[in-house]
Amino acid sequence: MDRRTAAAPFSAADFRARAAAQSPARQGEAFGDHRFNPGHPRLDLAAPLRDAAVLIPVVDHGSEATVLLTKRSETLRSHTGQVAFPGGRIDPGDPTPELAALRETAEEVGLDAGFVDLVGRMPDYVSGSGYRIAPVLSVVRPGFHLTLNPDEVDAAFEVPLSFLMDPANHRRDSRFWNDREWFFYEMPYGGQRIWGVTAGIIRTLYERLYA
Repeated sequence: MDRRTAAAPFSAADFRARAAAQSPARQGEAFGDHRFNPGHPRLDLAAPLRDAAVLIPVVDHGSEATVLLTKRSETLRSHTGQVAFPGGRIDPGDPTPELAALRETAEEVGLDAGFVDLVGRMPDYVSGSGYRIAPVLSVVRPGFHLTLNPDEVDAAFEVPLSFLMDPANHRRDSRFWNDREWFFYEMPYGGQRIWGVTAGIIRTLYERLYA
């Protein structure tokens, strides 16, 4: 029996099965902001990239899973106030991107790793800001308590997985940087604006697991 048909379409169990069954990236295939902005001068794929990892935390609420997101602090120097997955730079002492994502998540929102089951990874996502981001897929058991680090995070909230995986909610938008148009996705939800790299990773997740 196909496990993906045995579970509710947007449950954590179905997400887990899709993560396990995803096809490997094809040789030479790259993921990131350049897919939406081919040839844009802001993106120099030959330039050195800084390594980062984010956790994609799918919270198991039975038949209707959610995704835990954060709103970055208004006091940060970069990406101020933006919606993001928990995560950050991979430190030299981090043995793997998975452990870096768990460490950063614990530091930002206090999510205990004991509630988190790692279920896979997506291909690295290259951002226009010069990061190579490892998106780590996970299922989170309910019952956790968050303690937000006010220096990094202003809020944490959950969005239904079904909303994020519905392409009807994926809007294309753009803005100008240095007189050149830059395209991105956005997914407004509950008064929060999910856009930029976070929305790009969500769009990639949809294309790889749900399209």
